[in-house]
Amino acid sequence: MTHPAEGTAPASPGSHPSGAGGVYRPGLTAAEVAERVARGQVNDVPVRSSRSVREIVRANVFTRFNAIIGVMFGIILVVGPIQDGLFGLVIVANTAIGIIQELRAKKTLDSLALIGEARPQVRRDGAAVQVATGEIVLDDTVLLGIGDKAVVDGTVTEADGLEIDESLLTGEPDPVHKHPGDHVMSGSFVVAGAGAFTATKVGREAYAAKLAEEASRFTLVKSELRSGIDQILRIITYLLIPTALGLIVSQLAVQRHDWQEAVRRMVAGIVPMVPEGLVLLTSVAFAIGVIRLGRQQCLVQELPAIEGLARVDTVCLDKTGTLTEGGMDLIDLRPIGDAAKSRIAEALGAIGAADTRPNPSMQAVIDAYGPPEEGRWRLLEAIPFSSARKWSGVQLLEPGGTEGSWLLGAPDVLLPDGHPALAEVDELGAKGLRVLLLGRSPLPLDAPDPAAELEPLALLVLQQRVREDAADTLRYFRSQDVRAKVISGDSAVSVGAVAAHLGLPGAETATDARKLPADPEQLAEVAERTAVFGRVTPQQKRALVGALQSKGHTVAMTGDGVNDVLALKDADIGVAMGTGSDATRAVAQIVLLDDRFATLPSVVAEGRRVIGNIERVAGLFLVKTVYSVLLAMLVVFTQVPYPFLPRHSTVLSSLTIGIPAFFLALAPNNERARTGFVRRVLRLAVPGGLICGTATFVAYALARADHDTALKADTSVATLTLFITAIWVLAIVARPYTWWRLLLIGTMSGAFALVLVVPWLSDFFQLQLVGWRDPLIGVAIAAVAGCLLEITSRLFVERKPKEEAHAE
Repeated sequence: MTHPAEGTAPASPGSHPSGAGGVYRPGLTAAEVAERVARGQVNDVPVRSSRSVREIVRANVFTRFNAIIGVMFGIILVVGPIQDGLFGLVIVANTAIGIIQELRAKKTLDSLALIGEARPQVRRDGAAVQVATGEIVLDDTVLLGIGDKAVVDGTVTEADGLEIDESLLTGEPDPVHKHPGDHVMSGSFVVAGAGAFTATKVGREAYAAKLAEEASRFTLVKSELRSGIDQILRIITYLLIPTALGLIVSQLAVQRHDWQEAVRRMVAGIVPMVPEGLVLLTSVAFAIGVIRLGRQQCLVQELPAIEGLARVDTVCLDKTGTLTEGGMDLIDLRPIGDAAKSRIAEALGAIGAADTRPNPSMQAVIDAYGPPEEGRWRLLEAIPFSSARKWSGVQLLEPGGTEGSWLLGAPDVLLPDGHPALAEVDELGAKGLRVLLLGRSPLPLDAPDPAAELEPLALLVLQQRVREDAADTLRYFRSQDVRAKVISGDSAVSVGAVAAHLGLPGAETATDARKLPADPEQLAEVAERTAVFGRVTPQQKRALVGALQSKGHTVAMTGDGVNDVLALKDADIGVAMGTGSDATRAVAQIVLLDDRFATLPSVVAEGRRVIGNIERVAGLFLVKTVYSVLLAMLVVFTQVPYPFLPRHSTVLSSLTIGIPAFFLALAPNNERARTGFVRRVLRLAVPGGLICGTATFVAYALARADHDTALKADTSVATLTLFITAIWVLAIVARPYTWWRLLLIGTMSGAFALVLVVPWLSDFFQLQLVGWRDPLIGVAIAAVAGCLLEITSRLFVERKPKEEAHAE
């Protein structure tokens, strides 16, 4: 975030102040703008906050698993009956739900992106006006101030201490001083000074647009969740072909006179192996996460950020604008020595009048003193604030005809060590107040060190407005085992006082970043044990984020000023404020459009809900895959008819996995995500699937041993056994229980009971239990399998924290 002294003297939008280099241009006329619009010379790069409708439809329709299920459905249409093709409805349902949810997410993203879009200033007909990025035309005069991003390419025409950071484009970390005639690349941003440039390349011809055309596309990269699911799906794909071949050969050998029945049972063995709903639910969970966060004015610019938030264990916060509100009040002016208060007030008015883009601290000065009497003070030159200097300055022609350089900035930077005023500064800072020093130097601003002969004249005492929700938000992070660290450019004493007022643990031992070690290992040790840092430079913010990451932490960084950009880029998750600079919004994965710090707990909770629930339901889907593979292998080796028809697989999958998983995927979940997604899922899926498959096959084999029953009765016993074991797995996954989860399990069990007892349903699904012995044996086998499932879940599955139960 910007330092309080960041109020500088940039070029006035409508005039060319003394000291600024270049040639003033009044800008294009309305007629010239209209002419260029007619020629198509407009910055018409489309906003790509999400995939296009065409891409969404194509991505949801043409999937690997839709192809597999579609082929199986086509086979059933040939061999019949239609009841065995019910699984084909899965394609329609999955595709429709996926498309609808992603279109909803797209609508949310696009509308939020429009709200958060930068509106640069251009000069037209001699006046500065704000326009949408897409309304800039060729040869427009674009104005630049601190934090502004160049949205098109151009040539500098005016420069007043203009420094531009091009690191996002070139990788060079140091800002570049720009002079009239120098080139400006779109995507770079202003870190100091002010100026203007003429647009020479707009639209897709601009440098950044060529890079952004690919970079801004909707992507789901760098996601452990996605990569883990893809890894699992690749393995399943490799298993499908040999299993299908084995099944068709074995079923043809068993059903010698009925190839259609053999094909139906082969399809029944293949379809359950495909966890098609897992991919759907992952997309739906991400999409609903975007929609939920969008309702809270939170723009998710990269979807993997939702998952990344679930893994965050450290949040780095800047003080100004995050813990405190943007507004400030000047509550005291304390002259130093014999300085006349009236003269100081006039000088402050002149300094404030020179700043056309005042930040909150400078605005407080302007509000307190206003402009001086016209003609008494004249601006000769200005040096803008920079994070490295920690001060800004103006050279003024004073009322008596003398010239002097007036500097406004951090007292501990402008004053030598041991100066008596520093004790007063520390005393005020300890109360959470912000203090600036005003001094006058006889040296010109272009001297090697204008502050070398500085005469301190006054201390400006400003009071920040602490956000009402800041304390509650910090308490939330502490309760969720997420450590908060305050990293600010303000004085360590002042930052520590605000943090202590908000109840941040460790705030009483704030560290001055100028004393931080340069060695990366030593810095990591300090970063690990320290909660509050003051006087942090942009490079140090970046270094502290890297130091925390080197200790294995997943770091989120919040910020709104240009000095936060480097740290935001390097953090695992960058969170920018909506009213922050264009540069911070450009590099952040998440933008809080309404600047509400209190939104962060909701953002973190949404990330945890998404990844925690996907991990939960992934176990359900993969249990089905494992028992399907096992049953297929047992059938191939024993040369018996496959126990199920496709319609049986449809009812089993729907009641024990598909419908329950949809509800579980959207439930609350506050557990912080950890690495090892695939390992944890397989800990449930492999033993659970083996137990379910073995129990089902044993019950089926025992039923077949009773030669008085038909294949239909044997299949019914196997279906009953598999349903009980699968619903038991659901009961394990659904823990800890809540009323709605118990109702969900009960409803699925009741639905299956209806299939068994309602005549037309049992006929439709070809399920008919004959006698009592075989069904009771199946139930007994399922009960034993359930006990084994309980044992293995306690041995292999990592338990969820107790806090999750309370959160729900």
